Amino acid sequence: MGYCSGRCTLVAVCGAQLVSVLERQIFDFLGYQWAPILANFIHIIVVILGLFGTIQYRPRYITGYAVWLILWISWNVFVICFYLEAGDLSKETDLILTFNISMHRSWWMENGPGCTVTSVTPAPDWAPEDHRYITVSGCFLEYQYIEVAHSSLQIFLALAGFIYACYVVKCITEEEDSFDFIGGFDSYGYQGPQKTSHLQLQPMYIANSVLYAVQAKKPMQSLQNEYAF
Repeated sequence: MGYCSGRCTLVAVCGAQLVSVLERQIFDFLGYQWAPILANFIHIIVVILGLFGTIQYRPRYITGYAVWLILWISWNVFVICFYLEAGDLSKETDLILTFNISMHRSWWMENGPGCTVTSVTPAPDWAPEDHRYITVSGCFLEYQYIEVAHSSLQIFLALAGFIYACYVVKCITEEEDSFDFIGGFDSYGYQGPQKTSHLQLQPMYIANSVLYAVQAKKPMQSLQNEYAF
């Protein structure tokens, strides 16, 4: 009962992870955040494999899913530190989330709840021609906190998935070991009892010719004495 409940819970967690990361992927695409887009894509693939392993009783898939969750948690911790400007990180100057190939920021920066976007003219000399220079004001919630909330949700779901993945792998392994103990996975096939034949052909030499006699539970010596000249 507990094993089934653990599998069902892990399936539910994987489903919640897929829904949340797909929502996050859409907004990362809108903001041209290439590093998060790549990380989200890998996460989607691994979660699907973990979901398949849970349904099909494949502990290797679930183990790989659990290992990836450790990396996923580390990535989201880095994103939180980035937007909160922990250490030397700065959300204003560093463009590492876009691989330094564009000047885009988080989509929530301009489209957050209550945000008012005002274009600044003329644009500064350092601003690229294909980009506009704006100011954002009146936001009920700053964009960095929205990104932190997204990453925090992913960390929470990843922790739950990791715990239940370890539990399900443990249950599957114990079940396989117990089944193997009663002979469920014997490496050799069933062999029926071997029938031993009591009939044996023996060569006999009588009058310089070879004869074959059938001996049924009779010693060889007695048969030779019987036919000896």
